[in-house]
Amino acid sequence: MAKNELKETLLEKHYYENCPGCKVDQRKEVQQGFPIKELLSIWTIVLCTALPISSLFPFLYFMIRDFHIAKREEDIGYYAGYVGSSFMLGRALTSFFWGLVADRYGRKPVIIIGTSAVVIFNTLFGLSTNFWMAICTRFLLGSLNGLLGPIKAYASEVFSENYQALGLSTVSTSWGIGLIIGPALGGFLAQPAEKFPALFSSTSVFGRFPYFLPCFSISVFALVVTIASFWLPETLHTHNIKSVSCDDLYGNLEAASCGSEGDKKEHEERESTSIGSLVTNWPLMSSILVYCVFSLHDMAYTEIFSLWAVSPRKFGGLSYTTENVGEVLAISGIIVNGVTRDIRSVMIERTELSIRVSNIYEYVL
Repeated sequence: MAKNELKETLLEKHYYENCPGCKVDQRKEVQQGFPIKELLSIWTIVLCTALPISSLFPFLYFMIRDFHIAKREEDIGYYAGYVGSSFMLGRALTSFFWGLVADRYGRKPVIIIGTSAVVIFNTLFGLSTNFWMAICTRFLLGSLNGLLGPIKAYASEVFSENYQALGLSTVSTSWGIGLIIGPALGGFLAQPAEKFPALFSSTSVFGRFPYFLPCFSISVFALVVTIASFWLPETLHTHNIKSVSCDDLYGNLEAASCGSEGDKKEHEERESTSIGSLVTNWPLMSSILVYCVFSLHDMAYTEIFSLWAVSPRKFGGLSYTTENVGEVLAISGIIVNGVTRDIRSVMIERTELSIRVSNIYEYVL
C-alpha cells in the first residue's frame, strides 16, 4: 500500500524554475480561451517551409533552358529532374539528424535555422547563373530545413490537451496551403520583365534574373517569420533527473521502480525490444508505406506535369506558360490537400491504435 502511494506521489507534476518546458506547461494549465497566437505561429512557420518546395516547378523548364546545359531541347526534363529532387534528397539525408538536434538542444533553434535557410538559399537559388549552382542551393536548402518533424513535436507540446489535435491539423493544413500558393507564386511572378514590362525593365535585377522575383518574395516572408521566431517559447524540458541523484526523490524512485536487479534487466530488455516492436507492427508500417507511396505520386505529378505542360507541342507537350502551369497546380493542389489530410488522419489513427495495442500486449506479458 505504501509503495502504491509512493508511486502516486512520484507521478505528480514537478516544475523546475529554469526549465523552459516547465514554464510552457505551467502556462498551459492557466491558459483560458482559444490559443490563436500559438496557432498563427505554427501556421506561418509551416507555410514558410512549404512554399519553396513547389514554387519552382512552373518555371523550372525555362530555367534549365536558360542555363544552356542541355544539348537538345528534349533533354531539358532530364536535367530539371536533378534540380527538383536535390531538395528532397537533402531533406531525406538530414531529417533524422535535425530530430536529434531538436530533442537535445530544443525545437526553437531548429525552427530558426530552418527558416533562416529559406531566406539564404532560396534567395541564392533565384540568383542562380548555372545548373550546378541551382542544384547546390536547393540541396543545402533541403539539408538545413528539417522542420517538419520538430514542428509537429512543438505543436503537440505548446498546446494543451484540448487543442493538441487542432495544433497537429494546423501543420498539415498549412503544408497543403503552401503547396497551393507556391506554384501560383512561381507561375505568376517568374519572368516579370516579359509579363510586366511597365514595372520591371530588362536591365533591372529582375530582368537579368527572371526567376528571382518568386524566390525573393518567399524569402522576404521567411525573413519576417525568422525574426518573429526569436520570441517563440521553447518547449523542450532541459532539467535532468540524474543531476539530483542524492535527493530523496531519486532515492524513492530507485527504491520504488528499480529496487531489484531483475526489474532493471526487465526494463533494459523492454527498451531494447521497443524499436523492434515498431518495425514488426504491421498496421503502423503499412500506414507509413501507404503515405510514402502517396507522397511519391504527389511529387511526381507536380514535377512531371509541369515539365510536360510547358514542353513544345512538337515534343508532345502543351506549350503552356508559367502562368498556366501555376493556375493548374494551384487548383489541383486544393483537391490534393483534402486527400492528403484524410490520409494523414487515417495514418495517425492507425498509429495511435497500434501503439496502444503494443502497450497493452507488453503490459499483459
